[in-house]
Amino acid sequence: MSNGPSNAGKAIAVHLHGADKVFPTGLRALAPIDLVLREGEIVTLLGPSGCGKSTLLRLVARLIEPSSGSVALWPGADDVAARRLAFVFQHPTLMPWGRVESNVRLPLDLARLPAGEASRRVAHALGLVGLRDFSRAYPRELSGGMQMRVSIARALVTEPQLLLMDEPFGALDEIARSRLDRDVAALAAHEKLTVLFVTHSIYEAAFLSTRVLVMSARPGRILKEVAIDAPQPRGDDFRGSDAFAHACAELSRHLAFAAEGALA
Repeated sequence: MSNGPSNAGKAIAVHLHGADKVFPTGLRALAPIDLVLREGEIVTLLGPSGCGKSTLLRLVARLIEPSSGSVALWPGADDVAARRLAFVFQHPTLMPWGRVESNVRLPLDLARLPAGEASRRVAHALGLVGLRDFSRAYPRELSGGMQMRVSIARALVTEPQLLLMDEPFGALDEIARSRLDRDVAALAAHEKLTVLFVTHSIYEAAFLSTRVLVMSARPGRILKEVAIDAPQPRGDDFRGSDAFAHACAELSRHLAFAAEGALA
């Protein structure tokens, strides 16, 4: 695998400059980080537990503010106010009393979108994740993988340009996880999404990503960037390729050094 940014000629979607995070308790979660994420990329954060991957994702989402440095979304774009990001958390966090369509519609109801437009968007989002026939089901009637699809649909219904995903498939079995990884790659290509993805899985990172950023133990910093030079979206055949095996081996080597606080 070659190192360095892909999609280098495309506009910037996310720019972190010297952004770090120290919590009020004194815990230093992130060392200063410089990161550029370009439109159309799928960039994965990979690193040991507690290294600040989720903290970095929340900085980008503006759920928390950096202690110093800056975080900018679509810097220089003329239509920043019209652009949206969506966040998919580790757990689906669905309303158990609401049907699938109600769960997906929730962000639109909160935004007071007209009913007709909301219904169109819900139907489109459910179609994208293959759940159009389950719109009247309750979460308890769905498998874990299907519940996560509902969560993804709820994110897509806002028609975002930037999708942030915090270990969304970590609790699923390997079959469901592999299927959803493939679906996310296809969705990103179809909907022209920029994706920032957090995972502990080397195999998931190698399959999904245009770039993988290997993070150090806390305080987290980016130790290594690995570009995955294979066309997107990728099918299951990519998992059996030499390129996939080579990417997994390289990521495994860098992750081992990251866990020890050193760089190869």
